[in-house]
Amino acid sequence: MATLTVYDSNHQKVSDIELDNRVFGARISPSLFYEAVQSHLASKRKGTASTKNRALVRGGGTKPWRQKGTGRARAGSRRSPLWRGGGTIFGPMPRDYSYSLPKKMGRVALRAALSLKYQEEKLILLDDFPLESFKTRLVVEVLKRFQVEDVLIVIDDKRSYLERSARNIPDVEVIRYESLNVYNILNHEYLVLLRSAAQRIQEVLVS
Repeated sequence: MATLTVYDSNHQKVSDIELDNRVFGARISPSLFYEAVQSHLASKRKGTASTKNRALVRGGGTKPWRQKGTGRARAGSRRSPLWRGGGTIFGPMPRDYSYSLPKKMGRVALRAALSLKYQEEKLILLDDFPLESFKTRLVVEVLKRFQVEDVLIVIDDKRSYLERSARNIPDVEVIRYESLNVYNILNHEYLVLLRSAAQRIQEVLVS
């Protein structure tokens, strides 16, 4: 079992906790990281780029001129891609770029990402992150005590004070444990887990 120190918000040791090796001691797999990140980014693409092909362009219902005898090239429609204002050939159309990884692959990738932060000693466990009001300054002070700036904070449940107080701090993101993904973990230098969130994550990834 991996052992990690649990701190309070003043950077004082509270206790030691044993972490499940199946979650925080898994094999690192860069290829899985790539697949998980690509899947996450693809699902965020809007896919709204759109052009009009010759079937969607307005007009062109009649033949511009007769087939023979004018001395001009043959033309059947003003919607031809060869004409100004005509349709676009092979232009982008609205589409869904998202694709999902197999559930087992996603869980293995998430375990590997958590294990990577543990091996790099960039995983911090907090007993709690108490806030009684919306105070961005207090969040900044706590992070300064741990000497971290680029950080992902994972909480176990809705914490409006923390979520709203941290959202204006550059490179700081607060998410709930059920939304945790490989992209967010790798996109930040440090990972801060509340003790309760770490327990929930272990329960989900071990079951």
